[in-house]
Amino acid sequence: MRRGAGGVGSSGVTSASGPDADGERRIVSDAAGVAVLGACAAWSLITAAVHDGRPEGVLLAVLAVAAGYAAGRIGGALLPVGAPFAGALAGIALTVAVPHLAPGPQIAAPLGHAGATAAVLTLSAGAACCAAWAAQVPAVRLALRLLAAGTAVLAALLGSASGLVTCLAVLVCSLAAGHTRHRGAAMALLGVVAALVTGLIWAVAARAVPGGFVAALEGRLTPHRVRLWHDAWRLLGDDAALGAGPGRFGELSATSAQSLLSDGKPHSAPLQQAAEQGIVGVALLAAAFGWVLYALWRGPRPTPVALTAGAALTALAAIAAIGNALSFTAVSVGAGLLAGMATARPLADEPAGRSPDTRARGAGRTAAR
Repeated sequence: MRRGAGGVGSSGVTSASGPDADGERRIVSDAAGVAVLGACAAWSLITAAVHDGRPEGVLLAVLAVAAGYAAGRIGGALLPVGAPFAGALAGIALTVAVPHLAPGPQIAAPLGHAGATAAVLTLSAGAACCAAWAAQVPAVRLALRLLAAGTAVLAALLGSASGLVTCLAVLVCSLAAGHTRHRGAAMALLGVVAALVTGLIWAVAARAVPGGFVAALEGRLTPHRVRLWHDAWRLLGDDAALGAGPGRFGELSATSAQSLLSDGKPHSAPLQQAAEQGIVGVALLAAAFGWVLYALWRGPRPTPVALTAGAALTALAAIAAIGNALSFTAVSVGAGLLAGMATARPLADEPAGRSPDTRARGAGRTAAR
């Protein structure tokens, strides 16, 4: 038996076969990620060719996630505390200093309160909490958690109610992760939460929920957005397999055409995928999220780090389900960065006892922390 070489349990003890097993898991996870992201890019090109669509936005998002993930893996390996701390500061600075960050590479429209502002601050909170769990000095850990709490305060000051809620949720989930023994079950729960939020939005789009609930939702998200969701559902019905083609929602949506300030998007990532790329596009979006959770589950980092990142990315998925957060390149890059940092293997072994798992992967049962 030896310490710190393979998967880490609550006692930090692993079997001698740990490194080999961990390497195999990483190969499988990375191969799955390449396959899923490649399929997302390929399907956008296919649907664009069939319907004369514009796949540039999808391709840019895929590239942003992949680049962010690669950079996160490198940064997380070299600086397991410094990299996520720098990422958190960068997100906060971006929100404060660039209040008019537009979707894609241009700067023209404000960050949406249900979109990029909440998303960037949520990712910043997740990065700060990941850095806190990786820190060895109690004072540093406390300071990083205060930074995470500060993102919630900033969201409140900016008037982003959704950002306030998601930042606090990430902080609470991160604290709870320190007492979680079963990483796989927790990841599965995060997946269920994302599925429930998406299912609720789909039900609203399909007019399958009570009118009172829709009225309450319209009061929070505006009737205009709900009508956009209805249009997306209609476009899905026109061609469930291929959708209308990437980038074509704006020209085919009556609600979008009637708005002078429309950005041509339904303000819901799952519904945009459904309307523009059909059921297959939705399945690929779900597969991408599932891959991230799988990579975190099988990753080498301690359970609190993995679950904190998973909670932040699940919160991002919820934000993206009701807004256009994923239309912002900064958000896609940030999501990839956080996932990469939380799945990186630090060059220096992390302290034993940092993970509360009761079973070391590749080893026998260990004592709980």
